[in-house]
Amino acid sequence: MSAHTEQHAHHGGHDDHHHDDGHPESTLKGYAIGFVLSVILTAIPFWLVMNNVIADSGTLALVLLGFGAVQIVVHMIYFLHMNSKAEAGWTMLSTIFTVVLVVITLAGSLWVMFHMNTNMMQVHSHEMTHPN
Repeated sequence: MSAHTEQHAHHGGHDDHHHDDGHPESTLKGYAIGFVLSVILTAIPFWLVMNNVIADSGTLALVLLGFGAVQIVVHMIYFLHMNSKAEAGWTMLSTIFTVVLVVITLAGSLWVMFHMNTNMMQVHSHEMTHPN
């Protein structure tokens, strides 16, 4: 083997035990941790809702959104193997862009639903107080 071939094989070959590209190593242990965390982060909100642990619906919604946000982070780290070093920051930039789009979409949807509910209730209550 020539020196150039040995150097190429040493630097260009795939080493299964060492990653310099910033991606976390995909292991069964990592997937198992992600799976267990996902199950826990799904079971707790389910239990909170089914047992009516939090009576105030606004507080319950915030708690459920918090659990959802944590679960998104768990999926990104353990299943999508995303971190700030991967692919020269493009992964993090695309994540930030996605989060901004999701926030805009959710905020807009909630705004539309709130105003539809308010406007429909006003018409409905108006019809009930002034029958024709």
